[in-house]
Amino acid sequence: MQFLRNTLDKVEHHFEKGGKLESMYALYEMGDTFLFTPGSVTKKGAHVRDSLDLKRMMITVGIALQPVILMAQWNTGNQALSAIASGAPVRDDLQMSLFQAIFGELSASAAADMQTSVIASFVLGLIYFVPVFLATQVAGGICEAGFSIVRKHEINEGFLVTGMLFPLILPPTIPLWQVALGIMFGVIVGKEMFGGTGMNVLNVALTGRAFLFFAYPAQISGDKVWQAVGPDGYSGATWLAKAASADPATITYNGLDSAVMGEGAGMTLSWMDAFLGMVPGSMGETSALACLLGAGILLATRIGAWQTMLGVVAGTALTAIGLNAIGSDTNAMFAMPFWWHMVLGGWAFGMVFMATDPVTSSFSAKAKLGYGLGIGILVVLVRVVNPAYPEGMMLAILFMNLFAPLLDHFVIQANIKRRIARHEA
Repeated sequence: MQFLRNTLDKVEHHFEKGGKLESMYALYEMGDTFLFTPGSVTKKGAHVRDSLDLKRMMITVGIALQPVILMAQWNTGNQALSAIASGAPVRDDLQMSLFQAIFGELSASAAADMQTSVIASFVLGLIYFVPVFLATQVAGGICEAGFSIVRKHEINEGFLVTGMLFPLILPPTIPLWQVALGIMFGVIVGKEMFGGTGMNVLNVALTGRAFLFFAYPAQISGDKVWQAVGPDGYSGATWLAKAASADPATITYNGLDSAVMGEGAGMTLSWMDAFLGMVPGSMGETSALACLLGAGILLATRIGAWQTMLGVVAGTALTAIGLNAIGSDTNAMFAMPFWWHMVLGGWAFGMVFMATDPVTSSFSAKAKLGYGLGIGILVVLVRVVNPAYPEGMMLAILFMNLFAPLLDHFVIQANIKRRIARHEA
């Protein structure tokens, strides 16, 4: 480490004002502060300080995401092997060719045997996850660096988390050029147009995904997610899509046990399997358990607001219970209990990692509760009232991002009025 420190110190003058690489100072500063603490720190108590700076906050969120990332890699591989074992053709792409070079040719029986191997599922998922992750980091990093150089400011650590979140809300076989286009749209339109890190109104990762969803619905749609794709194509609907399209007369929810959606084989889902994340979906959104592990870290470090999470839970539960009471003879989603809403789709991931974004959510404690409540209400309404789009968490969070400052305004004004009333009394 001392050698690295000496090397950085030796070339630093080239990036300082007047140096031949002055315009590239942001890149030097990024590497220097990422590897080491800043060279200049506050010496006196000139302001209120906290040991949790932006870098430590982003690193902590990154740690909280690790259970989700590991589960995403395992489940992606396991879903692919499951599809192949059931007779789906092997996808003809570079990733699957690499997997077969390691583990041998895949047949239905071989895939069934490999399903029992955690290593095989994890390796296959890793092979698909890594290219999406790298495409996100490279394309988004170039945007971040480019704006920092032009605006002559430091490269902030905020993209470290965005670069982890974005791959997790995408299907594994999405074209890499779409990954790059989506994250660039998110960074430029969702953040840099508002002034950069800390100034954005919308969640950056969700902005990029929303762009891809409406621009390229065939590849990003939640209706048909990847399991395994061959030359003729093969895809499987998410359980949310199955629930939305099922005949209300044939759908049954057995408490916390299972759900039967329609008739025929493969139409029964265990609630525990959905909770653990052993279902098709975007890579990081399937496991509520992994998200809850991340939530524990965020709550313990006070980075994630418990008021926001509680609001999402309460809003989801109250709205689902109300719609269950109303019922419908034509829309099966009216019958879905709130505990099923919480384990299907991107509900858990959105609540833990997207809704609690400290920049785009409300700041005051009461406003955070209202902000989360609005997300919980909207996600159920989108899923139930609009069955053509069976997800809803992404749109609910983006919509409430726009109202977060307004909620803070009402809370602050109420506090001011109370203080004035106390003073006059």
